[in-house]
Amino acid sequence: MNLIALLIGLFVERLATQLFHLRQLRWLDRVIDAGFRQADRFRSWPALIPLTVLAILLVLPLAVVIVALGDTLYGFPYLILAVVVLFFSLGPKDIGEQVHEYCKAVSADDPERIHKTARSLLEKDVPDDPRERSRQVEAAVCVQANNRLFAVIFWFVLLGPLGAWAYRVTDLIRRRAVFIASRDDATEAVAADVAEAAGNLHAWLAWIPARLTAFGYALAGSFDGAISALRSNDRSKGATTGERNEMLLARAGLAALALSDEEGESASERGVRGAMAANGLVLRLLGIWALAIALMTLSGLSL
Repeated sequence: MNLIALLIGLFVERLATQLFHLRQLRWLDRVIDAGFRQADRFRSWPALIPLTVLAILLVLPLAVVIVALGDTLYGFPYLILAVVVLFFSLGPKDIGEQVHEYCKAVSADDPERIHKTARSLLEKDVPDDPRERSRQVEAAVCVQANNRLFAVIFWFVLLGPLGAWAYRVTDLIRRRAVFIASRDDATEAVAADVAEAAGNLHAWLAWIPARLTAFGYALAGSFDGAISALRSNDRSKGATTGERNEMLLARAGLAALALSDEEGESASERGVRGAMAANGLVLRLLGIWALAIALMTLSGLSL
């Protein structure tokens, strides 16, 4: 049932692009903030404990609904619920749309739009050098694809809608913690501690999917280059789990793209070509995953 729901959900997600804004789930910010305030009350505890409790509380209502539905009406209500949960667990933003907006900005040579669209992908400061910006955007597409798409699919296949939603909850908590830590009025020690714990909680759930996605890039792109990159020393000593996940995805993705500068190609043309190539790599890997899921469904595997 879960595999069927996954295939339907991925198809619906491609058609419902006008509803992507609903996946921001801003109304949960107040709930997460309340959880952070409770974490502040127990400052003597490791921040990971209250954050884990917060994640469980946000997942618990869905677990209750799933148990209550059971096999009602031959599982049809559960199928609908699974599709809806998958839709809200993916994203929140669509990588393809962001890449197209970035490419439009680069082609129009609009510095303000370039910076805005690039930052939405990088989720950090954008380098001024066009060549370095292009490289970082390509890497960011490969990294974000795991966070927004492939990790969600992995947990959905493994644990159904409960797994996909649990992964998205940890991402929502991580994003909110980073936002609060960046505010001027935040209590720096507490905010930094909470942000680090939130990042670790999310990174642990992303660890296995990140490695599957990195290997998938080898299948969808330059196999030899990506495998060599995966085997190379990543120089990530001292990095957090989340940073190692991102470095692995970026290294494998860029190697799988195997892009080289073309003679007479401008920085803008190189930027557009690289971003579109990275998006194409993600789409090819998504096709591979969809085919594998379809074969699992046809073989009668029930999850």
